[in-house]
Amino acid sequence: MRMIHLLVIGALIFGAAYVYRIKMDSIARTERVLRLHAEIREQRDAIAVLRSEWAKLEAPLRLQGLVERHLPLKLITATQYDPLKNLPERPPRLVKPGEPDPIGAMIGTIEAAADSDNVTGSVPKPGAKR
Repeated sequence: MRMIHLLVIGALIFGAAYVYRIKMDSIARTERVLRLHAEIREQRDAIAVLRSEWAKLEAPLRLQGLVERHLPLKLITATQYDPLKNLPERPPRLVKPGEPDPIGAMIGTIEAAADSDNVTGSVPKPGAKR
């Protein structure tokens, strides 16, 4: 009988300690959740402040005032455009019509060299004879 009593008392103490540990874990997690909610609220408030500052900075009246103060622009008049006859002459062509393209010839030379038996000039292609 005494042995059963000791086992029951031991089980009760173990159960109480286990329940206490679960309670403490839940309290710690609840506190962490509350801290995270507070941080989220602070970040949302900071975002709201930044959005209001951005709206203030991009207000059309403010921008117009800055433009008038810092950019001394004048209205465009029709006399500011130059007639087409005053355009400079077209630059001379480097290749006459009907002649082969020199850049295309260089690319062809490079491709022909790449098709040879040597891949890098010193290492033969796999399966090539020496």
